[in-house]
Amino acid sequence: MAAPAVDAVRWMARMGYAARGIVYLLVGGLAALAAFGQGGQTTGSRGALERLITAPLGDVILAALAVGLTGFSLWRCVQALRDTDHHGLGPKGLTVRVGLLVSAVTHLLLAVFAVSLIFAFGGGGSDGDSEKSIASWLMRQPFGRWLVAVVGMVMIGVGIAHAVKGAAAHFDRHFDMPATTQLWAYPICRFGLITRGLVFIIAGGFFLLAAHQLDPDEAGGMAEVFDSFRNQPYGTWLIASVAVGLFAFGLYSLLEAIYRRVEPDA
Repeated sequence: MAAPAVDAVRWMARMGYAARGIVYLLVGGLAALAAFGQGGQTTGSRGALERLITAPLGDVILAALAVGLTGFSLWRCVQALRDTDHHGLGPKGLTVRVGLLVSAVTHLLLAVFAVSLIFAFGGGGSDGDSEKSIASWLMRQPFGRWLVAVVGMVMIGVGIAHAVKGAAAHFDRHFDMPATTQLWAYPICRFGLITRGLVFIIAGGFFLLAAHQLDPDEAGGMAEVFDSFRNQPYGTWLIASVAVGLFAFGLYSLLEAIYRRVEPDA
């Protein structure tokens, strides 16, 4: 890969990590405010972007996030196809690389959603509607019930991988971070990854429930995870804990934008 191309990939990767970080800061911040009755909202990525459109310079911020999320999608493709992190061709490595391609698709769709909000020809549905739409479309395909179950299992697998990555600090091998920064940054990174892993595991469970009951309305994402906590004992504190964890994941993504090794030619 030529040097200018390498520099361009590094730039879009770092912009992408920053954009993802900002989205999660919004999700976590809004949920924390909602948990303590300060006017926030328990929502997912799409809902957080919808809140931005009414903010001062909201369309400008959304446009910048759309560019960053598109860059992140392209970087995920580079990671998967060029195997920049050396996952290899074994079963585990191929699973990780397929997960990177899925991440590329989901972040590209989020970028498209951001653009649709700017031009007012999208939006209007909740975060959960997108998961329910996916489950409904899969249900209509041959072996649809099993496809929905596979999606649920993949989400649970991704969640477990995130939790393990956080608990064991496996992200360390990808960082060039000063030791003094690690002292305060690593606990944040670990908490954020474990929390995001928990959210994925629960959301995957919703897809498995949808497959079991043949009801796509049982599928859900981040917003439904928050809703499931609301009626539990100590629900407010559960929501607040997850909100802080997702905010921490946003900080982790911003730290990736600064300190992660981005090696397109690896």
